[in-house]
Formats: sequence, structure tokens, C-alpha cells
Amino acid sequence: MRSVVLLLLGAHLAYAGTHSLRYFYTAVSGDIDFPEFTAVGLVDDGQFMYFDSNIMKAVPKTEWIRQNVGADYWDIQNQNLIGAHQVFKNNIQIAKERFNQSKGVHTVQRMYGCEWDDETEETNGFDQEGYDGEDFVLLDLKEQRYISPVPQGLPIVQKWNNNRAIFENDKQYLSTLCVEWLKKYLQYGKNSLEKTVSPQVSLLQKDPSSPVTCHATGFYPSGVTISWMKNGQDHDEDVDLGELIPNEDGTFQKMSTLKVKPDEWKNNKYSCVVEHQGKTISSILTEKEIRTNNEASVPLGIIIAVVGAVVALLVVVGVVGYKLYQKKGKSGFVPANTSDGGSNSSART
Repeated sequence: MRSVVLLLLGAHLAYAGTHSLRYFYTAVSGDIDFPEFTAVGLVDDGQFMYFDSNIMKAVPKTEWIRQNVGADYWDIQNQNLIGAHQVFKNNIQIAKERFNQSKGVHTVQRMYGCEWDDETEETNGFDQEGYDGEDFVLLDLKEQRYISPVPQGLPIVQKWNNNRAIFENDKQYLSTLCVEWLKKYLQYGKNSLEKTVSPQVSLLQKDPSSPVTCHATGFYPSGVTISWMKNGQDHDEDVDLGELIPNEDGTFQKMSTLKVKPDEWKNNKYSCVVEHQGKTISSILTEKEIRTNNEASVPLGIIIAVVGAVVALLVVVGVVGYKLYQKKGKSGFVPANTSDGGSNSSART
């Protein structure tokens, strides 16, 4: 949509810094209880739009998008994402053939979008594609070319690099239209996007012999740092840092697990340090402070298992993305249009 009218020109955002608009597409094949195709849109890591092939409908996930766009916006989203679903079904079969696979669960992914610094006005665009959680094809805007780290992706990048129109179309979207929509979304959601909610921090343990997890949840914005200290010194050994996970209410959660034996932390002073928006929360690791299965309203084994499942899903959805070709051919995939109420109107692979 070239008729974008920016409401933000000259405005200063209270929540200054670098902002992002990202879309994640995922296609899944195989025997799995999960939609064949999903699409998620995020502004500053917060989800504002969702679509999957079960409901066949794009739905708003925030009040600010619901209140500021009309039926035409969602009609475009629906039409293009329904088409993208069909394309992704075809393309994942082509990907399986290239990798000589006929069985099992496989995923094709795409992550694309842009960033904008409201202080320096610097912008950046990105478009990544992947297969089974590994990089497949990447767009290098600076070098103005597509690259692939695997032999199966070379026919695609050769074709794309030989068609200058493909790159120019992507560059136009990522450098201009995407940034325009990001600014619109930031203005729409200004009141909610500039809020600050501090994390709730808990020390969790399945049973007395299990590793201890420091769990921070309910915070916004998403930038948080979780670290461990031992006897007053930074401690980064035997630590497993989890992924950032969105909560249903728009806040976030993250955890870090200290993988040392109970005797070790009982005989030393360990503490979990959570930093968020200039505020520091320090929790000293003692038996009294740890919540176990007996104390939690929901069994911690279930909590940690669910968190792990969500992390795995986010890795599937968000590691890399999946792009669609403009022409059908042996070296490429069939074309499709994705929605452009903020998302890319060109699609390939």
C-alpha cells in the first residue's frame, strides 16, 4: 500500500530507541498436532496479529491494532495469508525433495521485517529463511545479494541474484514501506507500548536434587538480563539461559537455570540477578526461597515442561524465515502474495 499517511512525522516517542516490526511465517508437514501454516506479526517483540491455517483468519492480538484499522486491512491480511498457506504447503514438499526426505516432521520458516532508531533515524531490514531450524537463504542488504550456507539453497540464490527486480522489490519494502508501517504501529500503540512493568522473579526447583531455575515473568518491555553471582562475583559457568517467551497478556518471561549440585549452592552464596529498565532484583539462593512442586499452585514440572515446549516452538517459528518465489520452476517455488497492511507484498520460495 503506497498510500500510507504517516501520523508520526516530526513526533518524538517517549519510548525512545530502536524499534522493530517483524513477521514470522512457519509451515509444518508431518504427523503433528499443530497448524500447517502460521503467521505472527510483532512490534517491539509484542504480538499484534496472528493467523493460522486452522482458523483461516487473521486476528488482532492488541487493542491498539483493533481500534486503528478497519475491515479492509483484515480483508487484505486474510486474502494474502490464505494464499501464502497454499504456497507454503507446496514449497515444503519441494524443500523435502531437495533434502531427499519423505517422512518425518519438517518445517519451513521465514522471518522478515525492519528496525528503526527514532533518535538517529537509522533503519535496517532483514529477511531470513530456514528449513528445519537451520539457515537456508538470507538477504544481505548491504552487499545487495542473497546467500545460502547449504548446497540445497544455491539454485535459489543464483536465480534471485540474477533477477535484479527481486532484490529491488525486497529493498523497497524493507527500507521504505516496512518502516512506514512500523511508525504507524508505534503511533497507534503509543500508550501501551511505552508502559513499563517490572518482572516477578521466582526461584524454582522440581525436587531437592534438581537444578534451580531463576524465572522472571510479567515484564514489559522485553529487554531483560538474568545473571548469576557466586560469593559476590559474576558466575557464568554451569548456566543455561532460556529464550524470551511472550505471555498471553503481552508481557514476557525468561528463565536461567543454574546446573550445579545442591551441596555446591548450599555451601556458597549464589544469587540470581534480574535487571530490567534500570531496576535490579536480586534473589539469594536458599532453600527457603526456592519454590518446589509442593509449594507451587501448578506443579513446577508442568511449568518447566510447558516453558520448554514454548521455547522449542519459538525456535521452530523464529530462527529463520521462509520466502516465496515469483515464478514456478525447478530451482524455485510457486508465487504467493502476503498481506500488506504492514507485511511484505512480495513473496517467493
